[in-house]
Amino acid sequence: MNAGIIRVLQASAGMLVLAAIWQILSMVLPPFLFPPVPEIVKRTVEILITGSLLYDVFLTGARIFGGLFGAFIIGAALALLIARSKTLENFISPVLTFFQGIPALSWVVFAIIWFQGTEFRIIFIMIMTTLPAFTFQIIDSIRSMSKDLFEMTMSFRPSRWTMFRFLIVPTIVPGILTAWKVNLGNAARVVVVAELVGATGGVGYELLRQQQLFDMAGAIAWTLQLVLFVLVVQQSIVALENWLLRYRPVSERTI
Repeated sequence: MNAGIIRVLQASAGMLVLAAIWQILSMVLPPFLFPPVPEIVKRTVEILITGSLLYDVFLTGARIFGGLFGAFIIGAALALLIARSKTLENFISPVLTFFQGIPALSWVVFAIIWFQGTEFRIIFIMIMTTLPAFTFQIIDSIRSMSKDLFEMTMSFRPSRWTMFRFLIVPTIVPGILTAWKVNLGNAARVVVVAELVGATGGVGYELLRQQQLFDMAGAIAWTLQLVLFVLVVQQSIVALENWLLRYRPVSERTI
């Protein structure tokens, strides 16, 4: 049997066991603590087929992509500057390390104090929480470039565009895609926190409403929307990675 099918079956079995345990708990505990699985499924499907509710999911997705693209562009620019100058590295790297240690909740508080627009606040929070990871991942990818390969390429006296296209890009693309996969999960968690304060739409806003209504089934249903969104986007990145890096040999050996 294909290894991919086996992994899917194993993952499905794990989720079915989790659902079974939850269903058993729902039979012995109050439904407001552990609602039945069919009720959770019903609420989840309801969100997916109701336009006004699905809009909130897309709104959160747009905020995630907006923050990630902003952090990626700024991080790539900073990484190129750091790669070109040791002085800039000594100046920028400690600042990014300092930013990396600031909790997402602190950025939420700062954004509320500094800015008025809700959307700008959320994008700012998303950028500040994911910028250090993007920058460090890209700079590590640049530095992982083979010295021998670099010297061989330079012996052909390539133009800057040729060198960027055929040497730098293939070297840094794997690291960039890894950074996107890692930061996607981080951004999904951060955006919910950001939307809890001041937002009038989105998954975080809906989760706050479910908490106020003490609706556990609704809270889980909205959480599953975010989980499904992250899974779909991550699989899309994996598919893009497999296509872009299809020239690389893949080992079938496992430890």
